[in-house]
Amino acid sequence: MSGEPAPPLLSVRDLTMTFPGRRTATGRRGAPVRAVDGVSFELAAGETLGLVGESGCGKSTTGRMLVRLLEPTSGRIAFEGREIGRLSQGALRPLRRHLQMVFQDPHSSLNPRQTVARIISDPLLVQGWSAADARRRAAELMELTGLIPEHIDRYPHEFSGGQAQRVGIARSLATSPRLIIADEPVSALDVSVQAQIVNLMERLRRELGLAYVFIAHDLSVVKRVSDRVAVMYLGRIVEIGDKRELYADPQHPYTRALLSAVPLPDPAAERRRERIVLLGDPPSPAAPPPGCSFHPRCPKAVEVCRTERPVLRPVAGREVACHFPGN
Repeated sequence: MSGEPAPPLLSVRDLTMTFPGRRTATGRRGAPVRAVDGVSFELAAGETLGLVGESGCGKSTTGRMLVRLLEPTSGRIAFEGREIGRLSQGALRPLRRHLQMVFQDPHSSLNPRQTVARIISDPLLVQGWSAADARRRAAELMELTGLIPEHIDRYPHEFSGGQAQRVGIARSLATSPRLIIADEPVSALDVSVQAQIVNLMERLRRELGLAYVFIAHDLSVVKRVSDRVAVMYLGRIVEIGDKRELYADPQHPYTRALLSAVPLPDPAAERRRERIVLLGDPPSPAAPPPGCSFHPRCPKAVEVCRTERPVLRPVAGREVACHFPGN
């Protein structure tokens, strides 16, 4: 029926990932680690969702589950309305062309024994392309991502970090995907090169109609590329909403703390603003605190925060998991 909203490209519901505890010196296992604890969100076609948080918050684990590099412990992943979280690898194979990933370290994610031609064309060969057609497509993708097609027979070590990441992006585009999970794609690069890769990914999104889940800890980078932002803490999303609203008026105290650490271009404004310093380190996911997982570091925590776990609820045009949002 016309006028109905289009279904989401990706729908994630109550996604969890629990790893077995490490073995001690006596051979006994420690407590299991719940790396991702009930994550839910939706992503529209052509949209970018930024997934941010401190190291160890579960954002990379979430990204790897979305493409089934890790098998979820529980929860639902639906792509274009089709449940993919429990598909067998054989049933999932035809869908993999639509779901691709760009990794953090470009050199470690590229096979050093293969030429760029083989690295980019491998996904096409798996899909049944001829070697000649796959090579031609690889050359086209090199040009599309700002590489010199004549370098197609070079090896990864012959490229700089930024160039190697362009190879990784070209590989992810080989099968004309609709969704790319970008796991810290610029964090291993120099600042000047980061801007070039971010601009490239934005151009590709516009030209190819891509959707991204863009995982990062740098909120200034996420602000440039995202339409919406999800903030994770200890395996849970604590705030998710429109980028402009979230950056202008953060509702969760953890979001406010993260944003207060982002440098401002105006030195005078940088000196005037309040910097929120979080005390201590995040708790271990093997022994999460009761109630709100953020309460041990929250300057506003009261008794209810220590005993009752907040759930995501609508606040100021977004969703926030906090008993006292905006305070």
